[in-house]
Amino acid sequence: MLDIAIVNETNEDITGYEELITEVFKETMNEEKIDKYYEVSVIFVTKEKIQMLNKEYRNIDRVTDVISFALFDEEDDLQDASNITTLGDIFICLDKMKEQAAEYEHSERRELAFLACHGLLHLLGYDHENIEDEVIMFAKQDKILDNLNIKRG
Repeated sequence: MLDIAIVNETNEDITGYEELITEVFKETMNEEKIDKYYEVSVIFVTKEKIQMLNKEYRNIDRVTDVISFALFDEEDDLQDASNITTLGDIFICLDKMKEQAAEYEHSERRELAFLACHGLLHLLGYDHENIEDEVIMFAKQDKILDNLNIKRG
């Protein structure tokens, strides 16, 4: 159902990350009732790299935690896109993930699961540009992580 390519552009140890991301992605696809085969790339990057991506593609010159680049836009129907198998790329800043885990007083595992789910939902067409969309997207994230018993704190 999902082929995940993991690329580590950092010096950080990512042992166990692929299994967690696979678990989160499978649950996300299940929750979204998507049963087609798709490919996703997850790239772990440094603060410098994610800041450069954020500046270049979003015109925001600061470090962020996750950026997704979807190959579909809002009008595309993923269930009917029979000739497209690659959803896109998700860039995750490991240093920012670790900082946020400490700041929010939960595990790095929980923060990584959140960022992976958040990134995949963006690839699936969700966004949080306004309050209505944010409520929908964040409720989905919470449900998916709850289904996997990945809790805050």
